Order: sequence, then structure tokens, then C-alpha cells
Amino acid sequence: MEEFPTEFTASSLTGAIVVRTTEQGLPVGITVDADELQQDPTALAAEVLRLCQKSAKRAGLARREQLAAVGFDPKLLAATGLPTEAEVAAAEIVEEQEYDTEPQSWLRSV
Repeated sequence: MEEFPTEFTASSLTGAIVVRTTEQGLPVGITVDADELQQDPTALAAEVLRLCQKSAKRAGLARREQLAAVGFDPKLLAATGLPTEAEVAAAEIVEEQEYDTEPQSWLRSV
């Protein structure tokens, strides 16, 4: 049986922010492009938190798939509370629709 990963990743739509997390979504590494450091710190923190949550959902789905592969009963899987593929996909679609890709300002430093 394949070993379950210990770290998971999620990145912003632009790829400017990448987080590595545990299965529970706790960050173990964060990569932020220099341009992203110019934005509002609260917005940056919110984006990092969102990505940690996204990573945790994907990890939960991977765990669910692992348990299903070893023969867990579907009723037991449902009782675990681990997300389904449809739940993760729906959450990511909503996140993409709410994602703010417009710049905060058209002004830039020179």
C-alpha cells in the first residue's frame, strides 16, 4: 500500500502564494511572491488562511479515498466527516468565483 503524504499544498489562482500544510491544514511552509507583500496585511493573511483551508479539504478527500481503497464501508466513510470529491469541487468553484483578481489600485511604485 502506498504511504499517505505528510504534506499537502494549495496555491492562489495566480500562483503568487503557495502554502504547504499538514493533513489538518496547519501551515508548515509559505511561499509569497514579493509583489504580494505590498498588499494589505489583513488581505494577505486571509488569503493564506483560505489556502490552508483549501489544502485541508484536499487532504481530507485524499484520506477518504485512501480509506475507501482499503475497503472502508461507505456508511463508515460518511460518518468520518471527510469531504467527498463533489464537496471539495463545489467549495473550490465558490472560492474561485469569490476570488478577487482585480488589483487594489492601478497605481504602482516607481
